[in-house]
Amino acid sequence: MTTTDEQTEVKGARRTPFTRRRIIGGILAVALLVAAVLLGPTLWVRSASSGEIYSVAKAPARPTALVLGAGLSRDGTPSPFLAARLDVAQQLLERGAVRAILVSGDNRTHDYDEPTAMRDYLVEHGVPSEKVVLDYAGQDTYDSCTRAHRIFGAEALTVVSQSYHVPRAVAICRAVGLDAIGVGDDTAKRFTAVWEAGESREWLANIKAAWDVTTSRDPILGQRETTLDDALRAR
Repeated sequence: MTTTDEQTEVKGARRTPFTRRRIIGGILAVALLVAAVLLGPTLWVRSASSGEIYSVAKAPARPTALVLGAGLSRDGTPSPFLAARLDVAQQLLERGAVRAILVSGDNRTHDYDEPTAMRDYLVEHGVPSEKVVLDYAGQDTYDSCTRAHRIFGAEALTVVSQSYHVPRAVAICRAVGLDAIGVGDDTAKRFTAVWEAGESREWLANIKAAWDVTTSRDPILGQRETTLDDALRAR
């Protein structure tokens, strides 16, 4: 005859495998969720930008080059990374691959004005001022791409940044409705530590980019501007 204690042991033995399966299943589900959050955005960026990144010499024609801000030096001039981006945009303009340059950066205070510094750099290097358009509210890549489309009326453009950043920029621009391609700078690789730090941050930046695109976050907006239209018409 089976005792009460023996019956309890049998029931417990039957429950144990089921409980373990539930725990293991829960762990696997969490692991898959974490993997999706961490890896999904990077896979999206790679897929969305695949085949859309070119060298200066091979870039197909687009009306506009969108140059993304990358910080200023202490004297208020473009940082070496930003200067390299501006050099790429100038090369595209001189080659006839673009007809205007939209410089988009942060103007958080009166004393910090990326777009004006970008414009001044280009003009000092021979770019006609009427070919440069300033976006003062490009506080991050998503904002710059969205404003290029919704405020400045761009439909197609070439986005310019460092080569490790270009895939994300292209993916974002295409997600917000732009026919975007990218051209990346590699000359700033000489700043090894800064370059490697930038590369390392991209996986986290990809997560933010996917969130911005998924939620359709509104950047700082305003009235439709015609300055890009004017620059494209300028001879």
